[in-house]
Amino acid sequence: MSTAEARGVFHRARGRTLDAFPSEKEREWKGPFYFIQGADPQFGLMKAWSTGECDSGGDEWGQETRLTEQAVRAVNRLNPKPKFFVLCGDLVHAMPGMPWRKEQTEDLQRVLRDVDSEIPLVFVSGNHDVGNVPTPETIEEFQQTWGDDYFSFWVGGVLFLVLNSQFLYDASRCPALKQAQDQWLDQQLSIAGQRKCQHAIVFQHIPLFLESIDEDDDYFNLSKPVRKEMVDKLSKAGAVSAGNSSGGNSRRCLSSAYSSS
Repeated sequence: MSTAEARGVFHRARGRTLDAFPSEKEREWKGPFYFIQGADPQFGLMKAWSTGECDSGGDEWGQETRLTEQAVRAVNRLNPKPKFFVLCGDLVHAMPGMPWRKEQTEDLQRVLRDVDSEIPLVFVSGNHDVGNVPTPETIEEFQQTWGDDYFSFWVGGVLFLVLNSQFLYDASRCPALKQAQDQWLDQQLSIAGQRKCQHAIVFQHIPLFLESIDEDDDYFNLSKPVRKEMVDKLSKAGAVSAGNSSGGNSRRCLSSAYSSS
């Protein structure tokens, strides 16, 4: 399925919001609900890992396809239906500009097309989606393919914020874009306080930390200065961060159900 065809299937975030949820109807708390969080379908990773060519391999993704199809069937069987299904980054394995990226993307979009149309998809960018060190060009590609790289939306009185965590990791090649996200986030957290939303939940690919805010810097977390700044900012607004640990078994497109009450 081409990107143009996919635009008619997915609700892409545009203008820093998601039109699947009209904010004027969703800002009021209406009682508990749940959503599904998944991460790292990462078509192409398993072959790359098996050959030890994690940076350049990944010319097969049949196993990832089957696992994602299995996840889609499981989500579709849920009753009552989840409010949405969020994928927290590393949608495909091939980095920007690498071989197989187009094919991996088209196959993932084809599989996700089978998600129940009443369950909106929410896409979060990861390092394999925009690059370890993103550029204006890689951000533009992601936006054209999957939608805005950061945005907010309301569901049932809860404010959800999607962040591009690569800006928090290394924005040296796109400092103006990081600054724009920082300013936008401050505005959104201010809105959360003014409207006294029931909850504010943040989705991002790289978690702030894995076990403790004081843990050592690692590939799978954000640096101490960044995480402490973000934790302070989010905690003052009463926001909760939901990141993705990309190590070990969590690489396997696992999904979790989260309820809001």
